[in-house]
Amino acid sequence: MESLAVLGVFLLAGSVAGKQSLRFYQQVMNRTAFGASNTTMMLGRYYQGGFESPMTRREAALILGIRESAEEKKILEVHRKLMLLNHPDNGGSTFIATKINEAKELLSSGKSSSGK
Repeated sequence: MESLAVLGVFLLAGSVAGKQSLRFYQQVMNRTAFGASNTTMMLGRYYQGGFESPMTRREAALILGIRESAEEKKILEVHRKLMLLNHPDNGGSTFIATKINEAKELLSSGKSSSGK
């Protein structure tokens, strides 16, 4: 009798978990799981643009996906990977490639465009 009750609880918990998983999957597919304005999924956070003029060190770090204080080697490594993916010769955007280059230059130079 006791094992029957345990089995019932187990089946109930499984069905509730399955139903919630299905709802979450549908929300993710409709991009409403994290709010209508936030389309950042579980894969990571990406800088969505709205570029500042002039570019700041913070914005440059967000574009490259690294810390403002990253070492030169890390900056160059990330820049290379992003340029391979976004270079205009490979079908990428000239505008995005320009912003990636600008971000690399700003962080590599150690100077801030915001006058800091």
